[in-house]
Amino acid sequence: MTKIRTRFAPSPTGKMHVGNLRTALYEFLIAKHEGGDFILRIEDTDRERYVEGAVDIIYNTLAKAGLVHDEGPDKDKGYGPYVQSERQATGMYLKYAKQLIEQGDAYYCFCDKERLESLKTSVSSEDGKEISVYDKHCLSLSKEEIEANLAAGKPYVIRVNMPNEGTTTFVDEIYGEVTVDNKELDDMILIKSDGYPTYNFANVIDDHLQNITHVVRGNEYISSSPKYQRLYDAFGWESPKYIHLALITDENHKKLSKRSGHSSFEDLLEQGFIPEAIVNYIALLGWSPEDDREIFSLDELIREFDYRRINKSPSVFDIVKLKWMNGEYMKAMDADKYYELAMPYIKKVITKNYDLKKILDMTKTRIEVLPDIYEMVDFFEELPEYDVAMYTHKKMKTNSENSLEVLTDLLPILEATDDYSVDALHDVVFDYIAKKEIKNGQALWPLRTAVSGKQMTPAGAFEIMEVLGKEESIARIKKGIEMLSV
Repeated sequence: MTKIRTRFAPSPTGKMHVGNLRTALYEFLIAKHEGGDFILRIEDTDRERYVEGAVDIIYNTLAKAGLVHDEGPDKDKGYGPYVQSERQATGMYLKYAKQLIEQGDAYYCFCDKERLESLKTSVSSEDGKEISVYDKHCLSLSKEEIEANLAAGKPYVIRVNMPNEGTTTFVDEIYGEVTVDNKELDDMILIKSDGYPTYNFANVIDDHLQNITHVVRGNEYISSSPKYQRLYDAFGWESPKYIHLALITDENHKKLSKRSGHSSFEDLLEQGFIPEAIVNYIALLGWSPEDDREIFSLDELIREFDYRRINKSPSVFDIVKLKWMNGEYMKAMDADKYYELAMPYIKKVITKNYDLKKILDMTKTRIEVLPDIYEMVDFFEELPEYDVAMYTHKKMKTNSENSLEVLTDLLPILEATDDYSVDALHDVVFDYIAKKEIKNGQALWPLRTAVSGKQMTPAGAFEIMEVLGKEESIARIKKGIEMLSV
């Protein structure tokens, strides 16, 4: 049985889009599920779109996502180079293009920009773009004319010679057989005027030479796949298995764009999502397990992933669902790892000498993304301005009047208490509650309101007071009494 070999072949054009990360993840899972190899190949032949530093983004993204490649520019296992510009420098692509010319399956095209512009025609399509269908003008050039043009240094491209009649069929693992009329296939460019191969041509050559068995890509490439099939047939090569993925859309069922604010892996990390949750969520954007389970580690995904369960329908990127999943990962996370991730966030809002780990312990099961920490704990740094109406709570049976009475009663008791541990504070306050014969909430609600100034807090009054300490707690209670006395 042939060993499974998949490849992730991104172009270094900036941040990694969620769709690209899903492609990488599925390629990785397909390979690892079968004990195969996952290859990283950098497709940098589109020099106009090349972004400096983007290759580092690719490496960093894969590393953070846990998608360890078996081969790549930094791990040559005999199939290198793994960077297309380096492969192009060997003359490899031109050699194969010339082979197709000799076979009659490709030809030199010397048409200038002006002539090509004249071929453009308006079409009725969703984007309303103009398209250019080449008319095979240069296919009729004689051998002598071609040689004269080449000798004169006339700019050229090399085009594939697509048939005008018949059909071309290829098989997709998700969509089944796809057949197109050959008259719909344009004579696409194989080698550009700058000597670089086009994305389409380089893919075919590289996938064959690197023994790639499965290719995963977006279904926007389904229309190009018959062209790939023609190239494989022309060379007499076996084509890899193709797995085309449906679109990822936003909540409005539009293509996920940069304007959404969460279209790239880096965007999501900056918003406080953790890599493991992002990977887990993206795995479910187009694939479903046999049961209704939603939380998977990467190792569990490797065991469970069957590409035949990939869906044909577009997937909606639901940021609310991702936040929920991220929160589940936070709850299950080891405390030390949580401290490591969350400490930079809490230090942005708390500069006082409090036990930050103790505060973070309060937040761990209550946040969905790390920046949620800011608003949840900022009251420790400084008591916020708040309305005395917060002291009124129907369920707790509290109002301004009885809250003032409780705080006034508790002040001297708490002033006489030196042990501000949670247990000691609990005993002191509950002793007061018992003697006063009031409901627990009638004392705890005004106390928590006074020391936090917030309606919602990550912990109760005793945990907050333990962190604040005696001096700050007393000062805040006095402030509450003062506000209620007005």
